[in-house]
Amino acid sequence: QVQLVESGGGLVQPGGSLRLSCAASGISFSIYTMGWYRQAPGKQRESVATITRSGATNYSAFVKGRFTISRDNAENTVYLQMNSLKPEDTAVYYCNSQSPFGSYYWGQGTQVTVSS
Repeated sequence: QVQLVESGGGLVQPGGSLRLSCAASGISFSIYTMGWYRQAPGKQRESVATITRSGATNYSAFVKGRFTISRDNAENTVYLQMNSLKPEDTAVYYCNSQSPFGSYYWGQGTQVTVSS
């Protein structure tokens, strides 16, 4: 059974930081491309950042320079370090895994709220 479990969300003031974690089980984690997506109320889900099995990263323009994605294959965990948070970063953040063979999975999401 595949599980992706996100944690680390919460309420933070503008300019603050949060670190999201996604623990994976039931997959061969090291061969998967892992990603973080987000969905704000009334908006479509959008990509935030991805990291391939070789460690190559890709960021959406709206987070480049502020967020950092990383992975620990020994712990089957992917992280998203979020700095300089803005109110517009408020959303539910989802972890995603995609195998080289096309299968993909989603976590249940974790709420991030940026507000003073």
